[in-house]
Amino acid sequence: MLKDKILVADDEQSMREFLEIMLKKEGYKVSLAANGEEVVKLIENDLFDLVLLDIRMPKLDGIATLKKIKAITPETIVIMITAYASADTAIKAMKEGAYDYITKPFKVEEIKLIIKNALEKKNLQTENILLKQVVRDRYHFGNIIGQSPKMVALYDLLEKVSPTKTNILITGESGTGKELVAKAIHYNSPRKEKPFVTLNCGAIPESLIESELFGHMRGAFTDAIATKKGLFEVADEGTIFLDEISELPLLMQVKLLRVLQDKEFKRVGGTEDIRVDVRIISATNKDLEGAVREKLFREDLFYRLNVIQIKLPPLRERREDIPLLAHHFLKKYSEELNKNILKISPETLQLLLRYEYPGNVRELQNIIERAVALEGTQELMAVNLNSYLSEQPLLKKGAIDIDLPNEGIDLEKIVEELERTLLLKALDRTRGIKKKAAELLHINFRSMRYRLEKYGLNHGLDPQGD
Repeated sequence: MLKDKILVADDEQSMREFLEIMLKKEGYKVSLAANGEEVVKLIENDLFDLVLLDIRMPKLDGIATLKKIKAITPETIVIMITAYASADTAIKAMKEGAYDYITKPFKVEEIKLIIKNALEKKNLQTENILLKQVVRDRYHFGNIIGQSPKMVALYDLLEKVSPTKTNILITGESGTGKELVAKAIHYNSPRKEKPFVTLNCGAIPESLIESELFGHMRGAFTDAIATKKGLFEVADEGTIFLDEISELPLLMQVKLLRVLQDKEFKRVGGTEDIRVDVRIISATNKDLEGAVREKLFREDLFYRLNVIQIKLPPLRERREDIPLLAHHFLKKYSEELNKNILKISPETLQLLLRYEYPGNVRELQNIIERAVALEGTQELMAVNLNSYLSEQPLLKKGAIDIDLPNEGIDLEKIVEELERTLLLKALDRTRGIKKKAAELLHINFRSMRYRLEKYGLNHGLDPQGD
């Protein structure tokens, strides 16, 4: 665990030494400065969680020093100390960003409590901003939805690996839920009260990835106007999720390997080794082993990350989970969009079961959200899905290119499916007007009504649409 770092700045040596002894006994890492200029030099070369700053100091007074601290590291907490109590001075210090104000002589227990509360508030703010965007209860295994054999096997594996410290590689196509699984592992582990930090390796410019992961010192590069902690430092004792790990540049792969081996790193422009305890979960939708063979990904890093591999199945390989997922998303979006849609029609469910889902669960979720937004009845109708699904090449292929296996086919069933699909397409094209749909299909209106009744497609259509 990283100790909170405190800088004590006071021109009285006895006061510096007293505070140093007291704070080290409380478990803090302490540095000392005798004047404002020393404070600025230390702040420029290191990152402190809190500064105890005497307001009367030689060379650079407390208020001027406070301004410089806030310019270099705005997130650093500053508590002012003075023997000269003054309401005006206190107000001025607070306006410049001081957290609190203590007057000498002070009680030891009082300053301990103020420091403890200040650091707790700082840590809580960091977690709220970077980490806890959702409550952890959302990520228990029950919210990874599915009852197929492949999903049951996944639950068993997650229960085994979550309590461990082992690094994990999650593989699977886009939309299969890799980040959801990573969060479920973290929030079901002993690290659940500590940060969960995410970095998409493919979304950050190569020139900024090192700074994002390991932090930087002020002035380390052109835009480094303040010293900043990296995600590894923020995630200490928690978990870091490196999504799209295959996109990590080779130079950064070397630096990540060092962190895995030595558990330490330096900020960009820094000289101090920073030790952390972080579990790494990485994910990819690419063939990482193929990238290793092609020398695009380091083999030694691959084996460090791939201690346990979790392969997420595409939705087309667990079709029995589609109704369960569809009803889950129906409930979710009915509530969010203030709709009262109670069920999914059999025809709609058949359409959902026949689709290939190149975008996996994420695509199914988007399909249901769109259909709920369009639906005007209490039942999710096929007409609200067909306009989207009919545009997808996989559905067109499935409806037209049919192999004739040696064992034969169910011709009646295939003809019915094709007829139902074309009816839905015609109704969608004519916005539910049955007469115009019949004309598109070159059949008479009586035949159109018969077919709609046959397939239960009259529901949800405008009765005036005849």
